[in-house]
This record gives sequence, structure tokens and C-alpha cells, in this order.
Amino acid sequence: MTTSKRKFSMGNLFCYLGLIIIGIACVYPALWVVMSSFRPGNALYSETLIPSSFTLEHYSDLFEKYPFGQWFINTFKVAFFTMIFSTILVTITGYVFSRFRFKGRKKMMLGLLVIGMFPGFMSMIAVYILLMQLQLLNTHISLILVYSAGAPMGYLYVKGYFDTIPQSLVDAAKIDGAGHLTVFRRIILPLSKPMLVYLALTSFSGGFVDFIFANMVLSTPEKQTLAVGLFRIVQGRSATEFTMFAAGCVLVAVPLTLLFIFLQRYLVEGLMAGADKG
Repeated sequence: MTTSKRKFSMGNLFCYLGLIIIGIACVYPALWVVMSSFRPGNALYSETLIPSSFTLEHYSDLFEKYPFGQWFINTFKVAFFTMIFSTILVTITGYVFSRFRFKGRKKMMLGLLVIGMFPGFMSMIAVYILLMQLQLLNTHISLILVYSAGAPMGYLYVKGYFDTIPQSLVDAAKIDGAGHLTVFRRIILPLSKPMLVYLALTSFSGGFVDFIFANMVLSTPEKQTLAVGLFRIVQGRSATEFTMFAAGCVLVAVPLTLLFIFLQRYLVEGLMAGADKG
């Protein structure tokens, strides 16, 4: 075995070992939560990962003691409409920056990038006061508006993807008399399926799992989302509700996990293609 091959093999070995360690660090806590959701009793601590006996009592208690079904409907509604509006807004923004040339274009792009670098919670007080003046507190519309309004700041991946579409296709359509709306609807969107799936999936998951802003806006149990409701289960309590909380976490993770599994091909294609050009 030559020196280069030996170095290559050792490099692969360290890479695989690192991946195994990272995999264990990621999977073990999730597996512990799943197993805890089936463990009898309410204790946080257990000597073994796999419980000696299994029970579905904690799952049934979620629906009997709390409006978990309503929380799920609320969360799905917020995430669905956030996905629709966010995808539309960020797609239009990316198309405008990709295909149009106008005064102040680069400054606007730079401004959106700089604003997007600041954490969202810095503006929460101002947004809260604005929603209070508009009488939108404790409503799902407020969550949808806030989540969707910030979506255009993530235009860069969309613009990069649109930049990969040949300009000759657009020019040919314009020669045939197509306007910007027709080009966008008939040419750009059909060729952007991976990017659209990526945008829809990330927008949906963002609205589905958000806690900080939803906890600040929503107050009544019938309006709460899953993240807020699960937090309220253990808020101000000891660890006696941990196994029920673990059952709720499993139910929250199932739909998102299935979405990522079925759409992972489009997710990877959208990420890689959007990074080809700036």
C-alpha cells in the first residue's frame, strides 16, 4: 500500500468515526424521548433506555386532559398558510432580483441580507405593540402575517436558482409575445419544482415548530399551537409530566419527519441548485 493510499484510508477512517459519533449524539436523545413516551409512570430518569414494559397511556392522556387535537389543528393551519404566503412572496422576490435590472437593486439586495442577519426576536416588542394596536393579539392571523412577512429576506437561494435557468428560454417566450407574468408562470415555475418544494417544506416546518413568538402572542388554550401547548403542560410543574411531554414531542415530530423523508430528494436538489450562482 502506497503512502497516498494509506493517508486516504486513514482520512476515510477518521471521517467515518466522526460521522458515527455525530450520529450517536443526534439519535440517542431522540431515541430516549421516544422510549420515554412508552414508559409507564411519569419519571424523567430511567436506568435503561428501553423500558421493561410499554404503554400508550401517555398518548391517550394528551387528548383526554388537554385540547391536543385542537392544538394540532391550530398548528397545521398556521403552518399551511405560512407555507403558501411565504413561498409566493419569496419566489416573487427572487424572480424580481434575478430577471429585472433597476436602480437601487444591489442596495436593496444588500439591505435585505443585512437585515436578515439580525435575530428575529430583536423586533418582537415592536411587532407585539403593532399587533396590539391592530387588535390581532391571540389570533392565528398575526402568526401567519409575521412569519410570511419575513420570508422575502431569504430570497438569495431563490435568486441563485433562477439565475441557473437559461435566459434564452425567457427571450424565446418574449419573442412569441409572452409577458413577465406568463414567463414567470409558464416557464420559471415549472422549471423550479425542487426550489419550490424546498421553500414550501422549510416554510411549513418553521411555522409548525415555532415557539418564542407564538408563546408571546397566543394566550388562551383553544388558540395555542403544539409548541406552546406542550410548554404549558410542564410549565410551573415538576418532572411528573415528562413522559406525557415526550409523547407529545413524538406526535409533533411524526408529520415533519415523514415530510422530510418523502421530499428529501427535492430538498437536496433545491439547496444545491440554489447555491450554484449568486
